[in-house]
Parts: sequence; C-alpha cells; structure tokens
Amino acid sequence: MNRRHFLTGVAATFVAVRTGILQASPSGQNSEIPLWDGNPPGGGGPSGSAELSGKGALTHVSRPLLTRFTPAVPNGKAVLIAAGGGYKRIEMGPEAWPAAKWLTARGYTAWVLTYRLPAEGWKDGSVVAFQDAQRALRIVRQHEKHVSVLGFSAGGHLLGMAATRTDFASCPARDALDNASVHADRIALIYPVITLEKPYTHTSTHKIMVGPAASASAEAAWSVQNYVTRQTPPVFLVQAEDDPISDPHNTLIMAAACEHAHVPVEMHRYSSGGHGFGMGKPGTPTVAWPEKYENWLHQG
Repeated sequence: MNRRHFLTGVAATFVAVRTGILQASPSGQNSEIPLWDGNPPGGGGPSGSAELSGKGALTHVSRPLLTRFTPAVPNGKAVLIAAGGGYKRIEMGPEAWPAAKWLTARGYTAWVLTYRLPAEGWKDGSVVAFQDAQRALRIVRQHEKHVSVLGFSAGGHLLGMAATRTDFASCPARDALDNASVHADRIALIYPVITLEKPYTHTSTHKIMVGPAASASAEAAWSVQNYVTRQTPPVFLVQAEDDPISDPHNTLIMAAACEHAHVPVEMHRYSSGGHGFGMGKPGTPTVAWPEKYENWLHQG
C-alpha cells in the first residue's frame, strides 16, 4: 500500500499489515468529524496526507479529527480513545482500532482521536495535542450524554491531562464550542505515562513535551497526578510490572494521587506483559484487563 496515502475513512477498514492480513473493522457505521474549522490553532505543521505504516502507526498528521464508530445497538454510552506512540506517532493498529472494535461489540459508541504530534512543526509546540484532546472532548459531549476516556501510553498521558486539567484554556476560543464543558465521566488509562518529574524522565513523552533540559516546574506542569482533585471522575488503571517504557511506578503515582483526593480508583497490575499490549498480549496475564474494564464501565 502507499503509506503516504491516508484515505478518508481508512480507520473504518483498518490497514493491511505486512503479512497481507486485513483486520476486521469495528462493527456498525463510522463517520469522520474534523476537530477544527479551517486550520488548527497556532498554525504550522505538516502538509498533505498523513502517513500510515504497515503496522498501523499514524504520523504526518495535518488534519486532526475524530472517527466515530457506532455500534449496531448503542447502549447510550460513549468512549473517547487515544492511542499512544510517545507523541511521535499514533498507534492506531495496535491500540485504538482494536479498542474501538471491542467497545462497539458491547454497545459503546467509540470515538477515536487523531491528534497532532508536537514535533511535526506546529507553532504551538507541546500544547497542540492537548488542544486537540480538549476540543475532542467538547465535540463528543455535543453528541453523547455519558462520556468516558480510554488512553494508552502517551495517549493515556494526553487524555489524563485533558480530563483532569479541565479549567486550562489551551488556546484562545474560536467559537462557542471552546467555552463548553471539557469534562469526562470516567477515566481509563492503560500503561500510561503519568509523571514527567524526576526520576521518570527517560520517555519519549518527556523528551517531546518538555525536552531534556526541562525545569522542575515544566516537568510538574505536564504531570497528570498534579491535577487530580476531588472533582476528578473515577479512574481505572492498568499496567504490567515489567513495563520497560512507562515505569511501573506511573500507575502507583496516579493511584496515590486519586486516593489522596478521595477519587475512586481501580488498579490492575500484572506480573508480565511489557508495554504496548493493547487489549491484552496473548500468553501474559494482561489478557484479563478488558473484562475488568467492562465491569468497571458498567458501574458508571
């Protein structure tokens, strides 16, 4: 396939992986909604079509958008999904699309976020993905009554920030929507990057969002746990204890912040599975987390 040719609606049919196997799309109908009318805030960024690798990693994002997957029998609840990739790429194939398929099979309307990558020449730098996440939550809120978020790795960092830092104006308001609510009803973070504070500074998320010479104040400003308050919605956390990318302390740090603020938190940690296991890595205990997540979703 031409990896520079990202067709409208490609998320609906997935991508042919290197072996030539075409993965099944989420059941039901899908539609795309651009996040912004015209150019995104700040300007800059790449031009032309996005790039989709043979493994389903998206880069060269010039047009941030939401892809809505509607189940055959909606249950009245929606989930906003952000895949990870260290803010260098968006792991649609391994994370976002399988999650959307899993959710729609259970009646949830899944909204997959294609967000801007800060290192791709955007004038607003690190904040562009945050701008897109806030805008996405507002758009989903326009359509849905019950909205939770599901973020993987750096996508967990992104949606964790957006769902906890609800009072932060990431860009000047462009229309009435930018003054609307940005809150979520529930937050699920899967092997997330939570803190950028020392000693947890080895990640791509840290490198791209604050840089190698970041001040302590900058690292704190981009750390999710520092924005957890009594108003934070219930939180669901998953991580493998042998995670080599997101230090396993990340979920412990987030859980402690929730407990300190009296926020309901459910955490599942597994002895093996590494990082990037998506909806579960076969042969490891991480295959159990989706069932735990489904039970948790039913509570809200």
